[in-house]
Amino acid sequence: MAHPAPLDVVRSAESAAALLDPARQRLLVHLKEPDSATGLARRLKLPRQRINYHLKVLEGAGLVELVEERRKGNCLERVVRASARAFIISPEALGELGPTREFAADRLSSAYLMAAAGRTIQDVALLENKAKQEGKRLATLTLEADVRFASAETRAKFAEELADAVARIAARYHDDRAPAGRRFRLLAAVHPVPPG
Repeated sequence: MAHPAPLDVVRSAESAAALLDPARQRLLVHLKEPDSATGLARRLKLPRQRINYHLKVLEGAGLVELVEERRKGNCLERVVRASARAFIISPEALGELGPTREFAADRLSSAYLMAAAGRTIQDVALLENKAKQEGKRLATLTLEADVRFASAETRAKFAEELADAVARIAARYHDDRAPAGRRFRLLAAVHPVPPG
């Protein structure tokens, strides 16, 4: 039996609404391992009919997948599990309310950073879906580091040096004339680490 995906990106408003319901979130937490409506009802001490209703909504939204069907007397018991270990909602689920490229003009603002992060989720989810359909892996690279700056001046100097270094490296490897070349996007962001 294949394992669920580590992360699933929710791309539609309907699936996002299904995911945001607290009762359904609770079911998804318990469905990291396969179970039936009867098993969930027993564990959560809730009516099986209510569990069945929520499972149908989750399955329709693509958040729950069928693992097996087993016969129990005259009934057919469906065993399901969450389609992923964790979920994230893409800004495209918000339609016209989601951030666009023109959302924030100030590249130094937190609004621009959040809009860019949202676009990254949206773009990578679209590309990941296409790669899966073609039976391929999506080529990505993620760099992450924590840096403790002594002052605002050292932070500004770091940003300047990082921008210069990225511009130099990008200029060295960028080739607009490569016939088989493929364009990649690099997003570098600096923000304070939240407390805790």
